[in-house]
Amino acid sequence: MDSSSGKRNNLIRGFEMFGRSFLLPVSVLPAAGILQGLGSAFTNADTVKMYPWMANHTFQFVMGFLSTMGSAAFKNLPIIFAVGVAVGLAKHEKGSAAISGLLGYLTLQYMMNFLLNASGQLVNTAGMDPTKAALALADKMQTTVLGIQTMDLNVFGGIITGVIVYFVHKHAIKMHVPAVLDFFSGPRLVPILIMPVMAMTAVVFFFVWPVVQTGIAALSVLILKSGTIGTFFYGVIERLLLPFGLHHGLNWPVRTTELGGIFTIGGVKYQGTIAAYMASLAHGGAINPMITRFSSGKFVYNMFGLPGAALAMYSCAKPENKKKVGSLLFAAAATAFLTGVTEPIEFTFLFVAPALYAIHAVLAGLTMAVTSALGAAYLTPTGHGLINYIIYGVLQGMKTKWYIMPLVGVFCFAMYYFVFKFAITKFNFQTPGRESDGSDIKLHGKDETRKKMGVRTLKDEDKGISTSSATVSSTAKLSTHDQAVALIKAHGGPDNITDVDACITRLRINVKDKSVVNKDIIVNNLGAMGFNESGMQMQSIYGGHANVLKMEIQDILGIGE
Repeated sequence: MDSSSGKRNNLIRGFEMFGRSFLLPVSVLPAAGILQGLGSAFTNADTVKMYPWMANHTFQFVMGFLSTMGSAAFKNLPIIFAVGVAVGLAKHEKGSAAISGLLGYLTLQYMMNFLLNASGQLVNTAGMDPTKAALALADKMQTTVLGIQTMDLNVFGGIITGVIVYFVHKHAIKMHVPAVLDFFSGPRLVPILIMPVMAMTAVVFFFVWPVVQTGIAALSVLILKSGTIGTFFYGVIERLLLPFGLHHGLNWPVRTTELGGIFTIGGVKYQGTIAAYMASLAHGGAINPMITRFSSGKFVYNMFGLPGAALAMYSCAKPENKKKVGSLLFAAAATAFLTGVTEPIEFTFLFVAPALYAIHAVLAGLTMAVTSALGAAYLTPTGHGLINYIIYGVLQGMKTKWYIMPLVGVFCFAMYYFVFKFAITKFNFQTPGRESDGSDIKLHGKDETRKKMGVRTLKDEDKGISTSSATVSSTAKLSTHDQAVALIKAHGGPDNITDVDACITRLRINVKDKSVVNKDIIVNNLGAMGFNESGMQMQSIYGGHANVLKMEIQDILGIGE
């Protein structure tokens, strides 16, 4: 592999890791969004005015309770990302990653407050009402986080903290420390190191972030000004990134950071499309369709476009196969319509004919552009199907212009149906039920599709941990990996091991048959300072190195914590 290819692969890997890091923190948003969406739908003044019975105090209390419960997540997204990104990326000792993410984020905020105060830049909001105070802080790129007045890093602060914690955690949990400090080795070392690291990060942010913030704001304005054309290209690119697992790196920065836009609602600035939309629902009045332009069209092609493609594949199937094909495609289309889960359909035509997927990407971009241009104003944190369409669109009243979706949907269904049917018959694509090799009729998932395309994601690499063996040597100093492999062999091999754990000083390996465990090799050849048995648990004393060996063995065996 040449250097340019290696750099390109590293760039793709980094972008995928960046996108993948969002998966854990955003997993809470659908539930929180439903709670806040339902609460907002039944407590905003416009809805209560139309339906006076909703003014009932008990009903309003319950709906307000739900809305407040959901807002707990949306108002604290940065800290959720700080902890979630760190935990989501960490492969071992996730508890240590979580506490380090929280401590790292708090350290960052406290240090930013200290630096702003020491430099005389801390805005004085004493005596101001909350709205004026928020505007005064925003004017100087400051905000309040958990009661700490600090520089406004928004969700970027949480994401960056999580990534930094991941890299510190990755290296610190395997660091060797002097024997006298064994108690502070491994996972206990991470939160200790994260404080000075995040303190230095705060110093860097103090000088660099105003420039970065200005650049992000300029890029945000550019994205907003791209209008319908920008929405079209966003839709096309987002679908083309999906097979490679890279779409999260495009979606979540737009949904949660300034890159999605900075919107003023009720005199308060909101960054990212999700926060802005939730604020719009709570505030009442018209909703800016620029907030929802990267979401509203997805409802249309998920609920109407892909079912149209499914009908086209059904109509092109051989007559004798239509009954089986129909049941498979109907189930996949219904899933996309109800929940917005589109994998069964999308990866099926990507598997059999990548050209069809390219057509789908263009049609999806066109659908998003048209839906946005018509003024549709509904959005969901994730899951663009009927359920979320009702909650975030219909129940919020006419201000979302929810009626645009079915109107555009009819044309979208027809467009997908006729374009797909023409392409399938014109180029004889082997969609389900048209197979000429007599293969089984089935839909295809992302794993087998990516395997056929030769695409490997970080998830695939995590599964592909080497299990090569190593020779036990009594003279050569073994690396940690070779020592771990040798310990597996000394414990009777992978099939004899049921669990691997460690305390402060002891490596604890549970086995099925302890008669095959070679205690002499463990003590004499593999560096153990002692060996004990507790039932079927073999305990080798390695001091602070025990935790490092535990993680290495877990990697080799593919055992999670």
